[in-house]
Amino acid sequence: MQLADKTVVITGAASGIGRAMALRFAEEAPRGVVVSDIDGPGAEEVAAEIESRRPGQSLALACDVGDPAAVATLIEQAQERFGPIDVFCANAGIGGGIGLDASDEEWDTAFAVNVRAHITAARLLVPGWIERGEGYFLSTASAAGLLTMIGSAPYTVTKHAAVAFAEWLAVTYRDRGVRVSCLCPLGVRTPMLEGGLATPGEVGLGMQIVTASGEVLDPAQVGDAVVAGIEAEHFLILPHPEVQRMIEGKVADRDGWIMALNAIQAKAFSGVRTS
Repeated sequence: MQLADKTVVITGAASGIGRAMALRFAEEAPRGVVVSDIDGPGAEEVAAEIESRRPGQSLALACDVGDPAAVATLIEQAQERFGPIDVFCANAGIGGGIGLDASDEEWDTAFAVNVRAHITAARLLVPGWIERGEGYFLSTASAAGLLTMIGSAPYTVTKHAAVAFAEWLAVTYRDRGVRVSCLCPLGVRTPMLEGGLATPGEVGLGMQIVTASGEVLDPAQVGDAVVAGIEAEHFLILPHPEVQRMIEGKVADRDGWIMALNAIQAKAFSGVRTS
């Protein structure tokens, strides 16, 4: 899909990957870029940056994607401003929680933001896309959704679920004009990564393992990869090429892959768990 003259909605777009996507999409002469985030002022700053270059092209909307009613309002307001939505980027995501000690509230919040928000948006958009014969759903998951993330059970599990839902959408609706991409990066220089690295204990160590697994990319590099992936209509968008090799290694020898990661975890966490 070409982004020219399209209406694009991006959640979690006040910073990090979402902000980079919004700015990059704006370069493709879309009809409108809707910048959405729970951080309303942050979304307004990104929209203003777009407006300074391309007046009338952007709209900022505050939205907590963990609230289905808020997602419905976001879609309604976006369509009121720019017309039918062509591309929806379910980009908002959260970390939180460590392992079995993660609370029920942490699990519920992770599922609400990282998975159910995608389902809500798809329920609202896919019927119209089928009727029009065209639409694009971009799910921001993570390499953790294809592999795993040492240290965070809620994040890993919900990102796996996000990948699975995106794949199901692609299989089910591709022949009716709906295209789906799933963005799965490794380390990207975002507030989530930087905050995780600054967190003591297993969370921080888990983030250190992520950054050691591949190059830490600038969000703008991910934005470029997303535009290229959407134009080529690739399902998996992998800004880090090493992720493909990791997937192949996991599939070829899952037992060996699990043992290797367990050894990495044991070595990294030995000081934390014995202190």
